[in-house]
Amino acid sequence: MVSDKSVVSGLDRQSTPHGPFRRFLRGFIHFFSYHLILGRQSTRVTHAAGFRLIVRPTVFHPRYFLSSERFAEFIGSLDLSGRHVVDVGTGSGILALAAARAGAERVIATDINPNAALSANENARANGLGDRVTGLCTNLLSALAPRPLFDVILSSPPKHAGEPRDLADRGWHAGPKYRDVAALFDQARERLKPGGRLYVMVSSDSDLNLFSALIDRASFRARLVQEYSIFIESLIIYELVGVS
Repeated sequence: MVSDKSVVSGLDRQSTPHGPFRRFLRGFIHFFSYHLILGRQSTRVTHAAGFRLIVRPTVFHPRYFLSSERFAEFIGSLDLSGRHVVDVGTGSGILALAAARAGAERVIATDINPNAALSANENARANGLGDRVTGLCTNLLSALAPRPLFDVILSSPPKHAGEPRDLADRGWHAGPKYRDVAALFDQARERLKPGGRLYVMVSSDSDLNLFSALIDRASFRARLVQEYSIFIESLIIYELVGVS
């Protein structure tokens, strides 16, 4: 653990105000994403990051939204041998499965969407990882006991603020001022072992100033570990370490 509180810092960049065209384009992308993908009423089967995945209605689709595959790719570069991991906002369970494939001994895959928790359990069994990955329906980490602590916490939260229109849209919108994920960092700080790591993916379209404030409040030190350019935005993975 880092002991010098003077090095506590949020993210290494600031939010950039978007002009009318960028706001229009983001709204346009969300409109079609919601109506063609997020709001669908059928169960789909897809392949992503080397897994065969069942994606139930209202569950974030890892094949169409590339953030999931990029994060799974990064997780595959980690040595998680024997680690206890929790994936917050698991969706289809793809990140939890990637953690198990990277050697994690035990992975809990949490999501506030019951269809996502069910998908995570189904996909763990279907990919031969049912003995190490367990899906759980809960709001962030609130349903987990204070102990045992985790070595690693993973999260790819909704990238945009704004009131979600329904359960399906919660994979895109996190509520005004990121209401639905604001408690993540404080909860993670309480449930990480000394020296544990929180890996979180945000977008260059996210409110990075607000995320920085939440990270500072929870006394985490952030380090950028991976960045991907996807169409009009960048997907950024930060490693957070608690500062004591």
